[in-house]
Amino acid sequence: MRRWILIGISACVTVIIITAVGVGELLTGAAPTSVDSLSGPVSSDFPVESVQIPLAASSRDADSSVHGWLKRGAHGGGMILLVHSIRSNRVEMLSRAKFLNGQGYGVLLIDLQAHGETPGERITFGVLESEDVEAAVAYLRENFPSERIAAIGVSLGAAAIALASHPLRLDAVVLESLHPTIEEAVENRLKLHLGEFGPMFSPLLLWQLSYRLNISPEALNPITRIGELNTPLLLISGTDDRHTTMAETKRLFDAARQPKEMWIVPGGGHFNMHAYAGKEYEDRILNFLESYMPEGEK
Repeated sequence: MRRWILIGISACVTVIIITAVGVGELLTGAAPTSVDSLSGPVSSDFPVESVQIPLAASSRDADSSVHGWLKRGAHGGGMILLVHSIRSNRVEMLSRAKFLNGQGYGVLLIDLQAHGETPGERITFGVLESEDVEAAVAYLRENFPSERIAAIGVSLGAAAIALASHPLRLDAVVLESLHPTIEEAVENRLKLHLGEFGPMFSPLLLWQLSYRLNISPEALNPITRIGELNTPLLLISGTDDRHTTMAETKRLFDAARQPKEMWIVPGGGHFNMHAYAGKEYEDRILNFLESYMPEGEK
């Protein structure tokens, strides 16, 4: 009898380990898409320029570049960098690009590394992705030197902005659906998919992520870096977001510098806030940007 109990326990442990490995592969595996081939049918009413932005010489492969779409706006109207969520690509930000460009802003939509058409072996939850954000901001500064520049990042895109290792020369930042720590992000998702016992698997999954990415979990915590964003901040989350709770969003807000604003969207979850909140989202974003990016040359 004891032998069968031991065999059962061994089988359960094996299943848990195999499941954790599978989930780890799903979380960190690249999500490539031939996005640029969609530039015609997806944005036939919104013609864009395809761009490839080189990374710094010390970054990743020598021939790596960030792929994106550029849409110019009115001279002096400002430029907005748009950064998508995890396992997505620049197409996710197309509706935001259209409404912002309709207000005179130029927009740059990029694919983060290991997403869309930007090369990369694994998703790193903001660490390597922050290099793409830095390269994109540098590109905008070089090519539009007289324009004010802002960034809007969603989930992974928000983490990539917050985790940038070098100061981002931005005039305003909007961060949507951002988690404070990787531990909380993992635990919330495990609870969502596996129930109350889900967080028990968190240590194993976090260890595996650290092993796969060769990155310490502490390096993946936006809350430790958000205070270094020396720029006006608008933090957005939803009351019904089960991936990032309101309490977690408020902790991020408390850790950020002034000037800062927070908008908790009633009924909002962990999904496209522009699609959900529509006109109110647009009004909030435009009011915030106009406060810190008045039209005209710098």
